[in-house]
Amino acid sequence: MANDDAEVLASVGPRLRALRRKRDITLAQLSENTGVSVSTLSRLESGERRPTLELLLPLARAYQVPLDELVGAPPVGDPRVRLKPIRRAGATIVPLTQHPGGVQAFKMVIPTSRKEPDPRTHEGYEWLYVLGGKLRLVLAEHDVVLKAGEAAEFDTRQPHWFGSTGEGPVEILSLFGPQGERMHVRAKPQGA
Repeated sequence: MANDDAEVLASVGPRLRALRRKRDITLAQLSENTGVSVSTLSRLESGERRPTLELLLPLARAYQVPLDELVGAPPVGDPRVRLKPIRRAGATIVPLTQHPGGVQAFKMVIPTSRKEPDPRTHEGYEWLYVLGGKLRLVLAEHDVVLKAGEAAEFDTRQPHWFGSTGEGPVEILSLFGPQGERMHVRAKPQGA
């Protein structure tokens, strides 16, 4: 295992150099973007300096790549996410994101029985995409039906509710984020 670690660490320098050259960035430009000195970056790329988390984090941010990509981390095994469904008001909600804060993703199955609007407001921004069935969305003075393949987005400070049309269950993807984070996808108006 220690030998594998040494190989991974030895490959970081050449990987960093190749990434910088591929992006056509000079050491001076990279130093300016990361706050890491040119000499440290040069020694890191040549293998004379051992990579540390303090050096790799600003580089990952500057290159906008995951840290794993910088170090060429070996696969960690089973990539499946263990989803834990939540039952709330008859609906099944499956959180698809496992991290706190930022945009959260959910898959929801809303039963046929959830058809009476009960508009609510709260901070945030929501994006909905209908996977199957028909979704009724009540948003302020709007009352619309979205079919499979249609999407909607809205500020959750507006009174809103979504559920089934009563014709059957509906399956959706929901992205919910803090106020101001917009998804930039819109539902096509009915009849368009």
